Amino acid sequence: MFASTRYGRAPRAVGTTGRIWTYVRDDRRYGGPAPPAAIYYASSDRRGEHPQKHLAAFAGILQADCYSGFEPLFDPQKKAMPITPAFCFAHARRGFFELADIEKNAREGRKGKPVSPIGTGVCQTPRCVVRDRARHQRPQRQRAACRAPGAEQAAARPHARLVLRERETLSRSSEVLKPMNYMLRRWDDFARFLDDGRICLSNNAAERALRGIALGRRNWTFVGSLRGADRAAIMLTMITTCRLNDVDPKAWLADVLARIADIPASRLHELLPWEWKLLRQAGKPDDQKAD
Repeated sequence: MFASTRYGRAPRAVGTTGRIWTYVRDDRRYGGPAPPAAIYYASSDRRGEHPQKHLAAFAGILQADCYSGFEPLFDPQKKAMPITPAFCFAHARRGFFELADIEKNAREGRKGKPVSPIGTGVCQTPRCVVRDRARHQRPQRQRAACRAPGAEQAAARPHARLVLRERETLSRSSEVLKPMNYMLRRWDDFARFLDDGRICLSNNAAERALRGIALGRRNWTFVGSLRGADRAAIMLTMITTCRLNDVDPKAWLADVLARIADIPASRLHELLPWEWKLLRQAGKPDDQKAD
């Protein structure tokens, strides 16, 4: 099972900033059978105890940034079924982009960080041909196989440059050491996508799922309480999962609210967005669904 995660600033009450955590499963890129889904949780802070609680029963691949709060999830001594990490290349490259941002540096003048030739070089490294050659739905083995010829070289190029040619020549105060170490200390987990066709280069699926929260942050101000944030997380879970399955959230929610009281517990799974969509496409009458 694969999941991608992201956290960000969340709805808040007066004087309090909360956090929203999102976990996304979307296996469509490699033709996986599981329907896409997203789940959101609210918390009052970003301590690691929250994802550790959310994922206590999860065993599989977790693609995320290198947030230290995830580390106990990967440790077999701290978790009976440890999670396999697969880190996000978009996060790894972000630090280099900041050091190669010539326009931002020009705007900030002397206050800006100096443009780094190393950062510029890494940013100019072609993104692995994987993105174009394996972006469409393919079985896992085919997806992994099509990566092998070019992706391994594309991924190894910045690694070799950083380790063999650049890092040893830098002073300890160099700005570029931080993004270098971010990637190099966890290289095996960054490069895991080369051997596993289920893994993407980034956790952009989760980033997209959190985009609405980030863009509408001011609209979420004064949500009222942590309970209000929890309710918002529940609504986000339902709406985002509907959208991932090409289901109209408004139509789904109206139908579910109208019928859920009459459906036995053994058939509640039929109201999940992907099941609901299949039944609607099959043209099964509502009274038969609720029998």
